[in-house]
Amino acid sequence: MSAATTTLLSCDSLNIEVQTCTLVEQLKINLPAGSITAVLGRNGTGKSLTLHTLAGLRASHSGNIQLLERPLTGYKRRDLARLLSFVPQDFEEPFPVSVLECAVSGRHPHIDFWQWESSRDYALAREALAAVDLAAFADRSVSTLSGGERRRLAIATALTQAPQIYILDEPTNHLDPQHQLQVLTLLRSKAEAGCAVIMSLHDPNLAIRFADQALLLFGDGRWLHGQCSEIINAGTLSQLYATPIRALTIQDEQYFVST
Repeated sequence: MSAATTTLLSCDSLNIEVQTCTLVEQLKINLPAGSITAVLGRNGTGKSLTLHTLAGLRASHSGNIQLLERPLTGYKRRDLARLLSFVPQDFEEPFPVSVLECAVSGRHPHIDFWQWESSRDYALAREALAAVDLAAFADRSVSTLSGGERRRLAIATALTQAPQIYILDEPTNHLDPQHQLQVLTLLRSKAEAGCAVIMSLHDPNLAIRFADQALLLFGDGRWLHGQCSEIINAGTLSQLYATPIRALTIQDEQYFVST
């Protein structure tokens, strides 16, 4: 990424609090076009709350968030949904719809009121389903899907939405190793096409492999943000997860394991 890369989403002096507890204090980060940022931390350190706040789904205690150099609070929800997609940690479809109907709902921010989905909208939805190995499931009810299949459907719906910014809370949750790599490779391709991606992960090895930047949340207000190669190491991870972490080198590749 060059110095001239456009910043799509940024925040400054952002505080994430739960009741009287400050989980993240004075957060300042930039999400450039073409980048993936991995959010790492123990359970309860504010990863989900931070992502919800950046997506405009939760008010921050203080600070500001800018989307394309405009305050996030200045966007109408429909306009915001054209630019930003959010995939929550758990995905439940409350209505008895098919997999294809769920995926094509990602196009709704782009469709005028009282209009139906076009053939192009359905084509985009089918393309997204194929990208996550769900093409053969298009006519099945969402209620018949496994947890991992629902996770992939949520990601397909976000792909169909075609935003500039992807915010994903544990996108690899419930996924087997094959589909973890498939989904993260898809997100890498979206970043390379000029989007910005920020996602929470539990595996620092996946962060090193797929992300450019990392945001480490310690849960007591402290945070660390920078290039993965600079801030993800055995020392910082041991402190982050409050357990000893070792770095292993296998065929010139570095991996981190708890000991």
